[in-house]
Amino acid sequence: MSTLLIIHHTPSPFCQAMFEAVISGATDSEIEGVEVVRKAALSVTASDVLDADGYLLGSPANLGYISGALKHAFDQIYYPCLDSTKGRPFGLYLHGNEGTEGAERAVDAITTGLGWTKSAEYVVVSGKPGKDDLEKCWELGATVAAGLMA
Repeated sequence: MSTLLIIHHTPSPFCQAMFEAVISGATDSEIEGVEVVRKAALSVTASDVLDADGYLLGSPANLGYISGALKHAFDQIYYPCLDSTKGRPFGLYLHGNEGTEGAERAVDAITTGLGWTKSAEYVVVSGKPGKDDLEKCWELGATVAAGLMA
């Protein structure tokens, strides 16, 4: 069985709605053989990341950057996971009220350093997530999870 680790920082109702849509897609009944593990960014460990086969990252974009919680997660896991997680797939969803480009660049730089492979287009939402935004979140979860099916 493969493991999909969702590392998230969910401090608002808008981030919560996106998180729930991602989980719904990742746990769709048509996806078999993939265990979905959810970890708050402040509690994720290198062992969690090493034990997973792919990742979904979720964060608000605060002042144009990823949340401090997601940055903390990367700081904790970067070197312990550097050589062992190369090539693993990941996806990203971000919520921001403005200026998410810096957050996207940060995730690109960190995941490139880790050698992770972007397996789906990022979902970036500004303001209240609408039906289309939540559908994109669902698709993100389903796409990354389906890529891990044996």
